[in-house]
Amino acid sequence: MQHRIVVLGAGYTGAVAAGRLAKRLHREDVTITLVNAEPDFVERVRMHQVATGQDLKPRPFIEMFAGTGVELRLARVTGVDVDRKTVSLIDANGAGAGLIAPGSSAEELPYDTLVYALGSRWNAQGVPGTAEHAYEIAGRPGALRLRERLARLDAGQSVVVVGGGLTGLEAATEIAEARPDLHVALAARGGLGDWLSPKGREHLRKVFGRLGITAYEHAAVTGVEADHVTTADGEAIPAAVTVWTAGFAVHPIAQATALEVNGTGQIVVDGTMRSVSHPDVYAIGDAAMVMGPGDKPLRMSCASGTPTAWQAADAIAARLTGRKLPNVSIHYFNQCISLGRKEGLIQYVTADDRAVQAVLTGRLAAVYKELICRSAAWGVANPTLGLPTRRRRVTRERAATGSAVKASA
Repeated sequence: MQHRIVVLGAGYTGAVAAGRLAKRLHREDVTITLVNAEPDFVERVRMHQVATGQDLKPRPFIEMFAGTGVELRLARVTGVDVDRKTVSLIDANGAGAGLIAPGSSAEELPYDTLVYALGSRWNAQGVPGTAEHAYEIAGRPGALRLRERLARLDAGQSVVVVGGGLTGLEAATEIAEARPDLHVALAARGGLGDWLSPKGREHLRKVFGRLGITAYEHAAVTGVEADHVTTADGEAIPAAVTVWTAGFAVHPIAQATALEVNGTGQIVVDGTMRSVSHPDVYAIGDAAMVMGPGDKPLRMSCASGTPTAWQAADAIAARLTGRKLPNVSIHYFNQCISLGRKEGLIQYVTADDRAVQAVLTGRLAAVYKELICRSAAWGVANPTLGLPTRRRRVTRERAATGSAVKASA
């Protein structure tokens, strides 16, 4: 009997993990099923570009994984039973398009090893009016909805981006560059780019000034209305459109299981990305609570997620083939920020993500960031390329009570 590996979610982390597993393990010994609700890959780091009317290259999974041995399932995950080792699925809307053959309307998919990569979504909780009035760019549906709304705005109307992190900076500058006829503002809980180095903050302010973006600093937004946002000090900032980028929340399914999760619903894992409570489950990307250098949790980002996918895939392959477990430290090198299509900011950081003095700015930084985005997409679109072919035969099957001999090498 083949060892059944199920990967939930085909974002950057899930798609990379599935491709890497296909490259590491012999097809006769394992089945690898990749479950996703959409038929093509979504470049999440480019959703601010989609929101401003730019079209991205389509990347259908049926083409990306053709010939790899990875089975694609277009379905929505509704639950995970980690005791029975099953995943509950409902066929996704649009399955009839013929890209991926749907299964039954509702079913349970069994697994021997589960890779949980359902990621995160925008966090609309805690601030009144956010869910009703704000737009988001954490996913493609939200970015397309914002795109339609921005296209209907008349010159002189106001757009307020709430959240001064990387996503907020990229959204505000992209919108201001694409629509110089609008009044674009950014409301940040702290200072503008206060985690950056002095050189990084200086460049950010220059770009904001050049693009005409108003920065409301130390302005915690406490309410969102149809035509304005309200800050903690009572200030009302006009907003025909409010874009909410103030944090992400993980997919809620893990929290509804018996898996050990932290206070935010992330699955607690060890250094190989394996659940500390259920050894048949691995969690990667935003869904995982991973400790990095300095005993600090890795931040939710593509920069964190892809290395966790590599680590999980290599650990699964090592355990199934009886080889040495990988021992790779996940650490940071830089933060890449696009500031529109013509400007960028590369902030170099310590291994635990603290800014150092060195930065790269301007057009060169924009090109650097674009190359990073393209390389990440290329890695997903070519899941079994770029790695040496080392398909190993499965020698052990991990079970709750230990390991049993399965096949000879």
